[in-house]
Amino acid sequence: MRIQKRRGLALVASVAGLGLVLTACADGNDDTGGGGGDAVADVDCADFEQYGDLSGTTVTVYTSIVDPEAEEQRASYVPFTECTGAEISYEGSREFEAQLPVRLEAGNPPDIAYIPQPGFLRSLVEDFPDAVVPAGDAVVANAEEYYTEGWVEYGTVDGTLYATPLGANVKSFVWYSPGAFEENGYEIPTTWQGLLDLTDQMVADHPDIKPWCAGIESGDATGWPATDWLEDVVLRTAGPDVYDQWVTHEIPFDDPQIVAALEEVGGILQNEDYVNGGLGNVASIATAPWNESGNGIPDGTCFLHRAANFYQANWDESLTVAEDGDVYAFYLPGVSEDDRPLLGGGEFVTAFSDREEVQAFHAYLSSPQWANAKAEVTGQGWISANNGLDEGLLQSPIDQLSFDLLTDDEYTFRFDGSDQMPGAIGAGAFWREMTAWISPGQDAQTTLSNIESAWAGM
Repeated sequence: MRIQKRRGLALVASVAGLGLVLTACADGNDDTGGGGGDAVADVDCADFEQYGDLSGTTVTVYTSIVDPEAEEQRASYVPFTECTGAEISYEGSREFEAQLPVRLEAGNPPDIAYIPQPGFLRSLVEDFPDAVVPAGDAVVANAEEYYTEGWVEYGTVDGTLYATPLGANVKSFVWYSPGAFEENGYEIPTTWQGLLDLTDQMVADHPDIKPWCAGIESGDATGWPATDWLEDVVLRTAGPDVYDQWVTHEIPFDDPQIVAALEEVGGILQNEDYVNGGLGNVASIATAPWNESGNGIPDGTCFLHRAANFYQANWDESLTVAEDGDVYAFYLPGVSEDDRPLLGGGEFVTAFSDREEVQAFHAYLSSPQWANAKAEVTGQGWISANNGLDEGLLQSPIDQLSFDLLTDDEYTFRFDGSDQMPGAIGAGAFWREMTAWISPGQDAQTTLSNIESAWAGM
Protein backbone atom coordinates (compact mmCIF):
# COMPACT_ATOMS: atom_id res chain seq x y z
CA MET A 1 0.00 0.00 0.00
CA ARG A 2 1.57 3.28 -1.08
CA ILE A 3 1.08 6.32 1.16
CA GLN A 4 2.31 9.75 0.14
CA LYS A 5 4.05 10.78 3.33
CA ARG A 6 4.38 14.21 4.80
CA ARG A 7 7.68 13.12 6.28
CA GLY A 8 10.63 11.50 4.60
CA LEU A 9 10.83 8.10 6.25
CA ALA A 10 9.35 4.89 4.90
CA LEU A 11 7.01 2.87 7.09
CA VAL A 12 5.95 -0.73 6.77
CA ALA A 13 3.11 -1.83 9.04
CA SER A 14 2.35 -5.51 8.79
CA VAL A 15 -0.86 -7.05 10.05
CA ALA A 16 -0.48 -10.74 10.76
CA GLY A 17 -2.72 -12.99 8.73
CA LEU A 18 -4.03 -10.12 6.58
CA GLY A 19 -1.30 -10.02 4.01
CA LEU A 20 -1.32 -6.23 4.23
CA VAL A 21 1.64 -3.90 3.96
CA LEU A 22 1.36 -0.14 4.28
CA THR A 23 4.32 1.59 2.62
CA ALA A 24 4.90 5.31 2.63
CA CYS A 25 7.11 7.20 0.21
CA ALA A 26 7.81 10.92 0.12
CA ASP A 27 9.07 11.02 -3.46
CA GLY A 28 5.95 9.45 -5.01
CA ASN A 29 7.84 6.42 -6.36
CA ASP A 30 6.17 3.04 -6.00
CA ASP A 31 7.82 1.15 -3.18
CA THR A 32 6.26 -1.99 -1.78
CA GLY A 33 8.89 -2.31 0.90
CA GLY A 34 9.45 -5.92 -0.07
CA GLY A 35 5.76 -6.69 0.24
CA GLY A 36 5.07 -7.55 -3.39
CA GLY A 37 1.64 -9.01 -4.01
CA ASP A 38 0.15 -7.40 -0.93
CA ALA A 39 -3.05 -5.34 -0.87
CA VAL A 40 -2.42 -1.90 -2.36
CA ALA A 41 -4.27 1.38 -1.96
CA ASP A 42 -3.38 5.06 -2.21
CA VAL A 43 -3.78 7.56 0.57
CA ASP A 44 -3.54 11.20 -0.39
CA CYS A 45 -2.19 13.35 2.42
CA ALA A 46 -4.18 16.26 1.03
CA ASP A 47 -7.12 14.81 2.96
CA PHE A 48 -5.16 15.34 6.18
CA GLU A 49 -4.01 18.93 5.66
CA GLN A 50 -7.02 20.11 7.66
CA TYR A 51 -5.40 18.65 10.80
CA GLY A 52 -2.16 20.60 10.46
CA ASP A 53 1.32 19.53 11.53
CA LEU A 54 1.00 17.47 14.71
CA SER A 55 4.59 16.25 14.88
CA GLY A 56 5.80 15.55 18.40
CA THR A 57 2.34 14.95 19.82
CA THR A 58 0.81 11.72 21.15
CA VAL A 59 -2.83 10.68 21.50
CA THR A 60 -3.67 7.91 23.96
CA VAL A 61 -6.48 5.50 23.12
CA TYR A 62 -8.18 3.20 25.65
CA THR A 63 -10.58 0.48 24.49
CA SER A 64 -11.96 -3.00 25.09
CA ILE A 65 -10.71 -4.07 21.64
CA VAL A 66 -7.74 -6.38 22.18
CA ASP A 67 -5.53 -8.47 19.87
CA PRO A 68 -5.92 -9.82 17.27
CA GLU A 69 -8.58 -7.24 16.35
CA ALA A 70 -6.44 -4.52 17.91
CA GLU A 71 -3.80 -5.12 15.23
CA GLU A 72 -6.31 -4.02 12.61
CA GLN A 73 -7.17 -0.95 14.65
CA ARG A 74 -3.54 0.11 14.90
CA ALA A 75 -2.96 -0.48 11.20
CA SER A 76 -5.91 1.77 10.35
CA TYR A 77 -4.21 4.71 12.08
CA VAL A 78 -1.16 4.65 9.79
CA PRO A 79 -2.49 7.20 7.27
CA PHE A 80 -3.20 9.67 10.08
CA THR A 81 0.13 9.24 11.84
CA GLU A 82 2.15 9.40 8.64
CA CYS A 83 0.36 12.43 7.24
CA THR A 84 0.14 14.47 10.45
CA GLY A 85 3.19 13.32 12.41
CA ALA A 86 1.13 12.50 15.51
CA GLU A 87 1.69 9.24 17.35
CA ILE A 88 -1.10 7.03 18.69
CA SER A 89 -0.56 5.11 21.94
CA TYR A 90 -3.10 2.26 21.97
CA GLU A 91 -4.18 0.28 25.04
CA GLY A 92 -6.75 -2.51 24.86
CA SER A 93 -8.12 -4.01 28.06
CA ARG A 94 -10.67 -6.68 28.86
CA GLU A 95 -11.36 -4.69 32.04
CA PHE A 96 -12.15 -1.55 30.08
CA GLU A 97 -15.69 -0.89 31.34
CA ALA A 98 -14.69 -1.35 34.97
CA GLN A 99 -11.43 0.58 34.73
CA LEU A 100 -12.44 3.62 32.66
CA PRO A 101 -14.58 5.15 35.47
CA VAL A 102 -11.75 4.41 37.92
CA ARG A 103 -9.32 6.31 35.73
CA LEU A 104 -11.72 9.23 35.39
CA GLU A 105 -12.25 9.33 39.14
CA ALA A 106 -8.48 9.38 39.65
CA GLY A 107 -8.02 12.22 37.16
CA ASN A 108 -6.13 9.98 34.75
CA PRO A 109 -8.34 9.80 31.66
CA PRO A 110 -7.19 8.59 28.26
CA ASP A 111 -7.38 11.12 25.43
CA ILE A 112 -9.80 8.93 23.46
CA ALA A 113 -11.96 5.98 24.50
CA TYR A 114 -14.13 3.59 22.50
CA ILE A 115 -17.44 3.28 24.35
CA PRO A 116 -19.35 0.02 23.66
CA GLN A 117 -22.86 1.21 24.62
CA PRO A 118 -24.80 4.50 24.50
CA GLY A 119 -25.97 3.86 28.06
CA PHE A 120 -22.36 3.73 29.26
CA LEU A 121 -21.65 7.01 27.45
CA ARG A 122 -24.61 8.69 29.16
CA SER A 123 -23.48 7.48 32.59
CA LEU A 124 -19.97 8.82 31.98
CA VAL A 125 -21.31 12.23 30.98
CA GLU A 126 -23.62 12.32 34.01
CA ASP A 127 -21.02 11.08 36.50
CA PHE A 128 -18.00 12.94 35.09
CA PRO A 129 -19.38 16.08 33.41
CA ASP A 130 -16.04 17.84 33.50
CA ALA A 131 -14.12 14.92 32.01
CA VAL A 132 -16.02 14.08 28.82
CA VAL A 133 -15.37 16.67 26.11
CA PRO A 134 -18.11 17.69 23.65
CA ALA A 135 -17.32 16.91 20.03
CA GLY A 136 -15.44 19.61 18.14
CA ASP A 137 -16.70 21.38 15.05
CA ALA A 138 -14.97 19.01 12.63
CA VAL A 139 -16.42 15.97 14.39
CA VAL A 140 -19.91 17.47 14.42
CA ALA A 141 -19.64 18.24 10.71
CA ASN A 142 -18.60 14.66 9.94
CA ALA A 143 -21.40 13.26 12.09
CA GLU A 144 -24.02 15.35 10.32
CA GLU A 145 -22.69 14.53 6.85
CA TYR A 146 -21.83 10.83 7.10
CA TYR A 147 -24.21 9.27 9.63
CA THR A 148 -27.97 8.88 9.84
CA GLU A 149 -29.83 10.88 12.45
CA GLY A 150 -30.33 7.80 14.62
CA TRP A 151 -26.61 7.14 14.92
CA VAL A 152 -25.92 10.78 15.78
CA GLU A 153 -28.57 10.66 18.51
CA TYR A 154 -26.89 7.68 20.18
CA GLY A 155 -23.73 9.75 20.61
CA THR A 156 -25.69 12.72 21.97
CA VAL A 157 -26.47 13.42 25.64
CA ASP A 158 -28.87 16.23 26.59
CA GLY A 159 -28.56 17.83 23.18
CA THR A 160 -24.74 17.78 23.00
CA LEU A 161 -22.80 15.47 20.69
CA TYR A 162 -20.02 13.70 22.57
CA ALA A 163 -19.38 10.54 20.57
CA THR A 164 -19.38 9.29 16.99
CA PRO A 165 -19.76 5.70 15.75
CA LEU A 166 -16.71 3.51 15.25
CA GLY A 167 -17.71 0.01 14.14
CA ALA A 168 -21.28 -1.22 13.69
CA ASN A 169 -23.31 -4.39 13.28
CA VAL A 170 -26.78 -5.44 12.14
CA LYS A 171 -28.77 -7.94 14.19
CA SER A 172 -32.01 -8.05 12.18
CA PHE A 173 -31.05 -11.01 10.00
CA VAL A 174 -32.30 -14.53 9.35
CA TRP A 175 -29.71 -16.97 8.02
CA TYR A 176 -30.74 -19.59 5.47
CA SER A 177 -29.47 -21.89 2.71
CA PRO A 178 -30.02 -20.39 -0.77
CA GLY A 179 -29.77 -23.92 -2.22
CA ALA A 180 -32.46 -25.29 0.10
CA PHE A 181 -34.74 -22.38 -0.72
CA GLU A 182 -34.28 -22.89 -4.45
CA GLU A 183 -34.81 -26.64 -4.19
CA ASN A 184 -38.07 -26.17 -2.30
CA GLY A 185 -39.33 -23.16 -4.21
CA TYR A 186 -39.24 -20.92 -1.11
CA GLU A 187 -39.04 -17.14 -1.50
CA ILE A 188 -37.59 -14.58 0.87
CA PRO A 189 -40.47 -13.23 2.99
CA THR A 190 -41.07 -9.47 2.95
CA THR A 191 -43.43 -9.24 5.96
CA TRP A 192 -43.56 -10.77 9.43
CA GLN A 193 -46.70 -12.72 8.55
CA GLY A 194 -44.96 -13.90 5.40
CA LEU A 195 -42.16 -15.27 7.59
CA LEU A 196 -44.68 -17.15 9.73
CA ASP A 197 -46.45 -18.45 6.62
CA LEU A 198 -43.12 -19.66 5.24
CA THR A 199 -42.43 -21.42 8.53
CA ASP A 200 -45.79 -23.18 8.35
CA GLN A 201 -45.06 -24.20 4.76
CA MET A 202 -41.77 -25.72 5.87
CA VAL A 203 -43.55 -27.69 8.58
CA ALA A 204 -46.03 -29.03 6.01
CA ASP A 205 -43.36 -29.87 3.43
CA HIS A 206 -40.89 -31.44 5.87
CA PRO A 207 -42.62 -32.96 8.93
CA ASP A 208 -39.34 -34.51 10.07
CA ILE A 209 -37.41 -31.20 10.02
CA LYS A 210 -38.03 -28.33 12.41
CA PRO A 211 -37.78 -25.05 10.44
CA TRP A 212 -35.92 -23.00 13.06
CA CYS A 213 -32.73 -23.74 14.97
CA ALA A 214 -31.64 -21.62 17.90
CA GLY A 215 -29.24 -21.57 20.83
CA ILE A 216 -28.72 -19.07 23.63
CA GLU A 217 -25.93 -20.73 25.63
CA SER A 218 -22.96 -18.37 25.82
CA GLY A 219 -21.12 -19.10 29.06
CA ASP A 220 -21.57 -16.33 31.60
CA ALA A 221 -23.57 -14.41 29.01
CA THR A 222 -26.13 -17.18 28.40
CA GLY A 223 -29.45 -15.70 27.40
CA TRP A 224 -28.28 -12.67 25.42
CA PRO A 225 -29.38 -14.02 22.00
CA ALA A 226 -32.93 -14.32 23.34
CA THR A 227 -32.89 -10.64 24.34
CA ASP A 228 -32.11 -9.76 20.71
CA TRP A 229 -35.17 -11.74 19.62
CA LEU A 230 -37.42 -9.75 21.94
CA GLU A 231 -35.89 -6.40 20.99
CA ASP A 232 -36.36 -7.11 17.29
CA VAL A 233 -39.99 -8.09 17.78
CA VAL A 234 -40.78 -5.12 20.08
CA LEU A 235 -39.59 -2.88 17.24
CA ARG A 236 -41.94 -4.67 14.86
CA THR A 237 -45.08 -5.08 16.96
CA ALA A 238 -44.95 -2.02 19.25
CA GLY A 239 -42.81 0.36 17.18
CA PRO A 240 -39.66 2.43 17.74
CA ASP A 241 -41.25 4.97 20.11
CA VAL A 242 -42.48 2.28 22.51
CA TYR A 243 -39.10 0.54 22.15
CA ASP A 244 -37.34 3.72 23.30
CA GLN A 245 -39.69 4.11 26.26
CA TRP A 246 -39.14 0.49 27.25
CA VAL A 247 -35.37 0.67 26.99
CA THR A 248 -35.22 3.82 29.13
CA HIS A 249 -37.79 2.46 31.61
CA GLU A 250 -40.30 5.21 30.87
CA ILE A 251 -42.79 2.35 30.71
CA PRO A 252 -42.56 -0.80 32.85
CA PHE A 253 -40.51 -3.69 31.57
CA ASP A 254 -43.70 -5.77 31.67
CA ASP A 255 -45.88 -3.24 29.84
CA PRO A 256 -48.68 -5.11 28.00
CA GLN A 257 -47.11 -4.22 24.64
CA ILE A 258 -43.87 -5.90 25.67
CA VAL A 259 -45.71 -8.95 27.00
CA ALA A 260 -47.47 -9.22 23.63
CA ALA A 261 -44.11 -9.00 21.83
CA LEU A 262 -42.59 -11.77 23.95
CA GLU A 263 -45.62 -13.95 23.31
CA GLU A 264 -45.08 -13.31 19.59
CA VAL A 265 -41.48 -14.47 19.96
CA GLY A 266 -42.81 -17.49 21.83
CA GLY A 267 -44.90 -18.31 18.80
CA ILE A 268 -41.60 -19.37 17.26
CA LEU A 269 -39.14 -20.20 20.04
CA GLN A 270 -41.63 -21.96 22.32
CA ASN A 271 -43.37 -23.79 19.48
CA GLU A 272 -42.40 -27.47 19.38
CA ASP A 273 -43.48 -27.60 15.73
CA TYR A 274 -41.00 -24.86 14.82
CA VAL A 275 -37.90 -25.61 16.94
CA ASN A 276 -35.25 -26.82 17.55
CA GLY A 277 -34.06 -28.15 14.19
CA GLY A 278 -31.36 -30.77 14.63
CA LEU A 279 -30.83 -29.92 18.30
CA GLY A 280 -33.83 -31.18 20.24
CA ASN A 281 -36.96 -29.64 21.73
CA VAL A 282 -37.72 -26.13 22.98
CA ALA A 283 -35.69 -26.64 26.16
CA SER A 284 -32.59 -27.48 24.11
CA ILE A 285 -32.38 -23.83 23.04
CA ALA A 286 -31.15 -22.95 26.54
CA THR A 287 -28.20 -25.34 26.34
CA ALA A 288 -27.33 -25.15 22.63
CA PRO A 289 -24.16 -23.04 22.15
CA TRP A 290 -25.05 -19.87 20.28
CA ASN A 291 -21.99 -20.03 18.04
CA GLU A 292 -22.86 -23.56 16.87
CA SER A 293 -26.65 -23.39 16.78
CA GLY A 294 -26.88 -22.43 13.11
CA ASN A 295 -25.03 -25.51 11.90
CA GLY A 296 -28.32 -27.20 11.05
CA ILE A 297 -28.70 -24.94 8.02
CA PRO A 298 -25.79 -26.36 5.96
CA ASP A 299 -26.45 -29.78 7.54
CA GLY A 300 -30.05 -29.73 6.31
CA THR A 301 -31.65 -30.19 9.75
CA CYS A 302 -33.18 -26.70 9.88
CA PHE A 303 -33.94 -23.90 7.45
CA LEU A 304 -33.81 -20.66 9.47
CA HIS A 305 -31.60 -19.11 12.16
CA ARG A 306 -31.91 -15.56 13.48
CA ALA A 307 -28.49 -14.00 14.14
CA ALA A 308 -26.46 -10.88 13.42
CA ASN A 309 -24.14 -10.26 10.49
CA PHE A 310 -21.17 -11.18 12.72
CA TYR A 311 -22.46 -14.75 12.94
CA GLN A 312 -20.63 -15.29 9.65
CA ALA A 313 -17.45 -15.85 11.66
CA ASN A 314 -18.95 -19.08 13.02
CA TRP A 315 -19.58 -20.81 9.70
CA ASP A 316 -17.13 -23.48 8.63
CA GLU A 317 -14.40 -22.02 6.42
CA SER A 318 -15.44 -24.39 3.63
CA LEU A 319 -18.82 -22.64 3.29
CA THR A 320 -19.43 -19.75 0.92
CA VAL A 321 -21.41 -16.89 2.45
CA ALA A 322 -23.23 -15.30 -0.48
CA GLU A 323 -26.66 -14.91 -2.03
CA ASP A 324 -25.83 -17.81 -4.35
CA GLY A 325 -23.57 -19.59 -1.85
CA ASP A 326 -23.98 -22.21 0.86
CA VAL A 327 -25.41 -19.83 3.47
CA TYR A 328 -26.66 -16.27 3.45
CA ALA A 329 -29.03 -14.02 5.39
CA PHE A 330 -32.11 -11.95 4.66
CA TYR A 331 -33.51 -8.96 6.50
CA LEU A 332 -35.90 -9.92 9.31
CA PRO A 333 -39.06 -8.33 7.88
CA GLY A 334 -41.39 -5.87 9.54
CA VAL A 335 -45.14 -6.09 9.89
CA SER A 336 -45.51 -4.55 6.43
CA GLU A 337 -43.09 -4.08 3.55
CA ASP A 338 -42.92 -0.37 4.36
CA ASP A 339 -42.19 -1.03 8.04
CA ARG A 340 -38.40 -1.37 8.26
CA PRO A 341 -37.01 -1.38 11.79
CA LEU A 342 -33.37 -2.34 12.14
CA LEU A 343 -31.67 -3.57 15.30
CA GLY A 344 -27.92 -3.29 15.67
CA GLY A 345 -24.99 -2.26 17.78
CA GLY A 346 -21.49 -0.84 17.69
CA GLU A 347 -18.91 1.26 19.51
CA PHE A 348 -18.57 5.03 19.91
CA VAL A 349 -15.55 7.33 20.03
CA THR A 350 -15.44 10.00 22.69
CA ALA A 351 -12.71 12.37 23.83
CA PHE A 352 -11.46 13.47 27.23
CA SER A 353 -9.22 16.26 26.01
CA ASP A 354 -9.65 19.28 23.74
CA ARG A 355 -5.99 19.35 22.67
CA GLU A 356 -5.57 19.95 18.95
CA GLU A 357 -4.16 16.50 18.20
CA VAL A 358 -6.94 14.74 20.14
CA GLN A 359 -9.68 16.63 18.34
CA ALA A 360 -7.96 15.93 15.03
CA PHE A 361 -7.78 12.20 15.72
CA HIS A 362 -11.44 12.12 16.77
CA ALA A 363 -12.31 13.86 13.51
CA TYR A 364 -10.26 11.30 11.57
CA LEU A 365 -12.08 8.42 13.27
CA SER A 366 -15.43 9.95 12.24
CA SER A 367 -14.34 10.40 8.62
CA PRO A 368 -14.61 8.23 5.50
CA GLN A 369 -10.80 8.19 5.35
CA TRP A 370 -10.62 6.17 8.55
CA ALA A 371 -13.57 3.93 7.65
CA ASN A 372 -11.90 3.07 4.36
CA ALA A 373 -8.51 2.49 6.00
CA LYS A 374 -10.14 0.14 8.52
CA ALA A 375 -12.01 -1.74 5.80
CA GLU A 376 -8.77 -2.23 3.89
CA VAL A 377 -7.07 -3.98 6.81
CA THR A 378 -10.07 -6.13 7.77
CA GLY A 379 -10.93 -9.26 5.81
CA GLN A 380 -14.58 -9.59 6.82
CA GLY A 381 -16.89 -9.13 9.77
CA TRP A 382 -16.38 -5.38 10.19
CA ILE A 383 -18.59 -2.58 8.90
CA SER A 384 -19.20 1.07 9.58
CA ALA A 385 -22.37 3.16 9.54
CA ASN A 386 -20.35 5.91 7.81
CA ASN A 387 -22.03 6.47 4.44
CA GLY A 388 -18.72 7.71 3.01
CA LEU A 389 -17.23 4.22 3.30
CA ASP A 390 -16.27 2.74 -0.07
CA GLU A 391 -18.53 -0.32 -0.15
CA GLY A 392 -16.19 -1.98 -2.62
CA LEU A 393 -13.65 -2.39 0.17
CA LEU A 394 -16.01 -4.73 2.06
CA GLN A 395 -15.06 -8.23 1.03
CA SER A 396 -18.05 -10.14 2.41
CA PRO A 397 -21.50 -9.96 0.73
CA ILE A 398 -23.21 -9.97 4.12
CA ASP A 399 -21.04 -7.04 5.22
CA GLN A 400 -22.03 -5.18 2.05
CA LEU A 401 -25.71 -5.90 2.71
CA SER A 402 -25.34 -4.75 6.32
CA PHE A 403 -23.71 -1.51 5.22
CA ASP A 404 -26.54 -0.86 2.76
CA LEU A 405 -29.14 -1.30 5.49
CA LEU A 406 -27.26 0.83 8.04
CA THR A 407 -26.88 3.77 5.66
CA ASP A 408 -30.41 3.62 4.17
CA ASP A 409 -32.69 6.24 5.73
CA GLU A 410 -35.73 4.10 4.89
CA TYR A 411 -34.70 1.77 7.72
CA THR A 412 -35.37 2.92 11.29
CA PHE A 413 -32.28 2.00 13.30
CA ARG A 414 -32.35 1.27 17.00
CA PHE A 415 -29.39 0.29 19.15
CA ASP A 416 -29.44 -3.00 21.03
CA GLY A 417 -31.77 -2.47 24.00
CA SER A 418 -29.97 -4.53 26.62
CA ASP A 419 -26.76 -2.60 25.90
CA GLN A 420 -28.55 0.64 26.82
CA MET A 421 -30.04 -0.64 30.08
CA PRO A 422 -28.25 -0.63 33.45
CA GLY A 423 -25.78 -3.51 33.56
CA ALA A 424 -27.66 -5.30 36.34
CA ILE A 425 -30.68 -5.43 34.04
CA GLY A 426 -29.41 -5.62 30.47
CA ALA A 427 -26.57 -8.03 31.25
CA GLY A 428 -28.15 -9.56 34.34
CA ALA A 429 -31.86 -10.00 35.00
CA PHE A 430 -32.76 -9.78 31.29
CA TRP A 431 -30.36 -12.59 30.35
CA ARG A 432 -31.36 -14.79 33.29
CA GLU A 433 -35.10 -14.42 32.89
CA MET A 434 -35.06 -15.01 29.13
CA THR A 435 -33.18 -18.24 29.78
CA ALA A 436 -35.84 -19.24 32.33
CA TRP A 437 -38.48 -18.36 29.75
CA ILE A 438 -36.98 -21.00 27.45
CA SER A 439 -36.27 -23.60 30.11
CA PRO A 440 -38.16 -24.51 32.23
CA GLY A 441 -40.61 -22.59 30.07
CA GLN A 442 -41.65 -19.68 32.27
CA ASP A 443 -44.60 -17.66 30.88
CA ALA A 444 -44.08 -14.24 29.30
CA GLN A 445 -45.84 -12.22 32.00
CA THR A 446 -43.82 -13.79 34.83
CA THR A 447 -40.58 -13.40 32.91
CA LEU A 448 -41.03 -9.70 32.25
CA SER A 449 -42.50 -8.95 35.68
CA ASN A 450 -39.43 -10.50 37.31
CA ILE A 451 -37.20 -8.17 35.29
CA GLU A 452 -39.40 -5.19 36.16
CA SER A 453 -39.11 -6.06 39.85
CA ALA A 454 -35.31 -6.20 39.54
CA TRP A 455 -35.21 -2.79 37.83
CA ALA A 456 -37.66 -1.19 40.28
CA GLY A 457 -35.58 -2.52 43.16
CA MET A 458 -32.35 -0.89 42.03
